Amino acid sequence: MPKTLREALLWAKEVLAKAGIEMPALDAEVLLAHVLGISRVGIYTKTDRILSDFEWERFTDHVKRRAARIPLAYLTGKKEFYGLDFFVTPEVLIPRPETELMVEEGISFLRKYRGLKLIADVGTGSGAVGISIARHIPLGLFFLLDISQEALKVAKVNARHHGVYDRAIFGQGDLLEPLFYLDFKGKFSLITANLPYIPTGELKDLMPEVKKEPTLALDGGYDGLELYRRLLPQAHQLLADEGIILLEIAPYQGKAITEETRSLFQGEIKKDLAGKDRLVVLRKK
Repeated sequence: MPKTLREALLWAKEVLAKAGIEMPALDAEVLLAHVLGISRVGIYTKTDRILSDFEWERFTDHVKRRAARIPLAYLTGKKEFYGLDFFVTPEVLIPRPETELMVEEGISFLRKYRGLKLIADVGTGSGAVGISIARHIPLGLFFLLDISQEALKVAKVNARHHGVYDRAIFGQGDLLEPLFYLDFKGKFSLITANLPYIPTGELKDLMPEVKKEPTLALDGGYDGLELYRRLLPQAHQLLADEGIILLEIAPYQGKAITEETRSLFQGEIKKDLAGKDRLVVLRKK
């Protein structure tokens, strides 16, 4: 039975709280605003408005799916990252705030870089990292790579939406392999990679929402570093002498990566806003 916006919010908050959702009131507001096509603030300017049958049915469906721990971003189809809204689907990892450190470092480096700016974003998913950097580096050429064709479809939508499609080249394949068909060895100024780095044995302990995200985008093998071990020899061939590689990691993985690759790279570990090791910066020796 249709309700007023106030009644709908109270009902949704109760349902989500019982389901163990961390912020039930916020999620209820976001879902109602999404269904109505208005802002969260807009809800409170018309709390006595009665939902139509269609709106109520759609809202209750969204709330029940959220209670089943479907991530909020998959229900609304978008996620804010680095000040931009990105289209997301269950085929891509949801962009995380901690990954913004990679974007900041990439932008800072490229603004000082002299020479041709070629950038490869490996495991691009929604394209959040590469596209966010591209928005701030107008003269760069960006290669957005992923093994998933469905993920690349999402990245293309986001590239068009944010006006960087004409400077983006999309490639499907394993890690950096698509680039070896081109004459770009030793020419890339920046390679970014937010690859799966969760150890296989830890997947079962993830939050219910995270388990709804693609396993392909989470599983990093027995110690979480298998894909990085395969990536870095490829990256060494493609990286310019003055270029850098940026890798997102779990807080305990930085030392292992820098030690394993010290014959090829000089490594530096950077911390996120929470003070945790989050980013490895690699330069050719």
